[in-house]
Amino acid sequence: MIKKYLLLVLKGMGMGAADVVPGVSGGTIAFISGIYEELIYSLKSVDAAAVSLFFRGRFRDFWMHINGSFLLSVFAGIIISALSLAGLISYLLAEYPVLIWSFFFGLIVGSAIMVGKKVRRWTGGTWAALLAGALLAWGITSMAPAHTPEAEWFVFLSGMIAISAMILPGISGSFILLLLGKYKYILDAVASLDMKTILIFILGCVAGLLSFSRLLAWMFRRFHDLTVALLTGFMIGSLNKVWPWKTVLEWFADRHGKMMPLLEKNVWPAQYEGEAQLPTAIFLALAAFIMIVWLESLGSEKEA
Repeated sequence: MIKKYLLLVLKGMGMGAADVVPGVSGGTIAFISGIYEELIYSLKSVDAAAVSLFFRGRFRDFWMHINGSFLLSVFAGIIISALSLAGLISYLLAEYPVLIWSFFFGLIVGSAIMVGKKVRRWTGGTWAALLAGALLAWGITSMAPAHTPEAEWFVFLSGMIAISAMILPGISGSFILLLLGKYKYILDAVASLDMKTILIFILGCVAGLLSFSRLLAWMFRRFHDLTVALLTGFMIGSLNKVWPWKTVLEWFADRHGKMMPLLEKNVWPAQYEGEAQLPTAIFLALAAFIMIVWLESLGSEKEA
């Protein structure tokens, strides 16, 4: 039992590590690791019945109702990762961008194929959902960041939208914050311990998490194949964001004053201004792809 929850913590750490990268979704990691649907249904279970059990002092029933041990393990991993691995990932992205993005590219290609295999029957509708998801994610990742208000209502709304994106495979919550013009604003609030802004943002996240998980749970229950096809399309469309070779069109200053890429354009390796590192990049992308196929095969053997 302890081994099971330690494994959930590790999966949560993978989600947390992905979510701090503008372009990679924690939802993708959840899908890869086989906990996505349980996560959605567990979040959905935080409802009026759960609140009633809690305030009536029936804590054990409350914990069982919300699948508390599962949620605690996953979110503990997310928090641990955000606090410990975010710096390492940021360093690797800054120092070895082509190689890291190549690994992510292979990871998402493999994930899209493995998730697509969960569609029980491909029809005209599922293919249309796949295309719609791909076009939507491609469009979102191609958008230029907006200048938005710093009013409390918009911070709350940003939290709702960002957290909803974080649990969608293929769409990064941190990238959505960039598009909303609130990525640096929220980072600055955390760095300066602006508790009012942080609390409003967290409340928005909680509201978005609880409401959007209900929508996804309903979609899985009523339209399983269409939903999986749509999410597969999100992954395919997100490849636009994780393409390893880019040229920077616009920069922004992070909370340390360091200039970071804000708006980028994909280019072919031969057009890349720096060292393309093509052989190593291809190797890492293939390694990530093979890793996903291997993990899927292990999961299939356990189910057999």
